[in-house]
Amino acid sequence: MNKAVLITGCSTGIGYTCAHALQSQGYQVIATCRKAEDVERLKQEGLTCIQLDLADSNSISNAVKEVFAITHGQLYALFNNGAYGQPGALEDLPTQALREQFETNFFGWHQLVTEILPIMRRQNEGRIIQNSSVLGFAAMKYRGAYNASKFALEGWTDTLRLELAGSNIHISLIEPGPIETQFRANALRAFRRWINIEQSVHSKQYQQQIARLEKTTSNNAFTLPPDACIAPLLDALTAKKPKIRYRVTTPTKVFAILKRILPTRTLDKILQKAA
Repeated sequence: MNKAVLITGCSTGIGYTCAHALQSQGYQVIATCRKAEDVERLKQEGLTCIQLDLADSNSISNAVKEVFAITHGQLYALFNNGAYGQPGALEDLPTQALREQFETNFFGWHQLVTEILPIMRRQNEGRIIQNSSVLGFAAMKYRGAYNASKFALEGWTDTLRLELAGSNIHISLIEPGPIETQFRANALRAFRRWINIEQSVHSKQYQQQIARLEKTTSNNAFTLPPDACIAPLLDALTAKKPKIRYRVTTPTKVFAILKRILPTRTLDKILQKAA
């Protein structure tokens, strides 16, 4: 049987692209989507796809049972990818908005890994790949909820890596940076749901953020297509010693260097302009 890989967040973007790419490489891909209509669409495209809502504990547990039924109790790898960005200044975000951000971007990932790890330990091998962000180590304004979820993910992943030492289960982070996906459209919906623009001291700056999020394509010259994540994902799945972090885009690589060498206040000025 071909090695089985579970991928979350496959309706569009990185998850969708990587699911098709891995299947073409001979992996037994189990893709997941939150919406039933997206599950059916991917099935029509020839993928094995099941429903999984990372904000729903029961949905996660049911999906894990379904995965093990499909794979006869085996799973080589998990690519944790499903997430969204909640824009808005931290002082304008209700606590519930932050809770929902963490439910999908962090707590759901935690539950999924903890339910899958026992199988990987029994089979004495496994790969866990976490799709993080440049915003997992370099914070930008008006992205505080997302920054916080990805910073948490990075620390969580570093800890689990230490706890998996000697287990033959490898965990890696992919840090993409700007990738051309539907991330902005999803973020705009979350922004409009939770932020009261008119009553905010940031209302003027929010108009710029809305204009950015409403664009169908990015104006960032360094933005790459989702397939830029295929090569690092394949390396994380196949390398004898996979990298701890795969930095995909130029901004991610540059900011990783700048964070090491620049004083914090100097880096803040650069991040203010980058935002």
